[in-house]
Amino acid sequence: MFSLILDVNINRVYNQVRYNLKSKVFHEQVIISLFEFNCLVIKLHLYKALELNIGKMNTLSFVGGGGKTTTIFKLAQELKSLNKKVLISTTTAMYIPDSEQYDYLFFKNIEKKFLPKGGTISVLGEGIENGKLRGLNILKLEKTINNRIYDHVLIEADGAKEMSIKAPADYEPVVTRKTTITIGMIGLDCLGKRIKEFVHRPELFIKITGKGYCDIIDEQSIVKLVLHGNGTFKNSKGEKILILNKCDNSRILSKATTIKTILQERGFKNNIVIADIKSRNFAKGI
Repeated sequence: MFSLILDVNINRVYNQVRYNLKSKVFHEQVIISLFEFNCLVIKLHLYKALELNIGKMNTLSFVGGGGKTTTIFKLAQELKSLNKKVLISTTTAMYIPDSEQYDYLFFKNIEKKFLPKGGTISVLGEGIENGKLRGLNILKLEKTINNRIYDHVLIEADGAKEMSIKAPADYEPVVTRKTTITIGMIGLDCLGKRIKEFVHRPELFIKITGKGYCDIIDEQSIVKLVLHGNGTFKNSKGEKILILNKCDNSRILSKATTIKTILQERGFKNNIVIADIKSRNFAKGI
């Protein structure tokens, strides 16, 4: 009986030690991974990562998925801090910003004699519907841009139903001809996820990528989407910039680097930004 109790206790101690050793290895791997990631990223202003010429008027249209609204307001706040006059609008729909995120809010039109002050953000939409700011008629928006009372115009020109990746429909995205820079966005948290569960308009995505509904989104899927004529940069105007967003660990950073390398090898000559916009982490010179 004593021998049986001793054997049981020895087994318990052995299993606990083995568990602790495994945990120690696991935690060391996590620490090393975090250290490697932190060595490869840098805190940076978004406008600098985009290589935005803040001394000239810019009209930026944001398309794709994976953080467009967050990116627009982050950039707007940076430009505001530089004493710029910023207009945010949408040609589709976007979430209504909190009141502390803007200085002026207009529906349908901007007042005729209105002149924004330096270091302010204006928001312009057609109205509010189902809790969202409804998209402005594109002709009205172009008229406002032509008035040149703003230094920078930031437009949410696409919808993704909160998905990190999408393929555009025939009528998407709605990009004004006044656009000087089209910013395509993809959230890298989609990697390794099933197409049917994580893609907005999966039926179009599989046509572009040659995948099946139940297949996994991988690096090649993203490359094909970016380069395809009906993919991320469909209807784009002006300069193109690709943001690979939601890169928040070394594993995803490695995959993002692979995507960037393949795109460059296949002739994508435009700026590719690897980042986690929320945390202001940007990949160092990759």
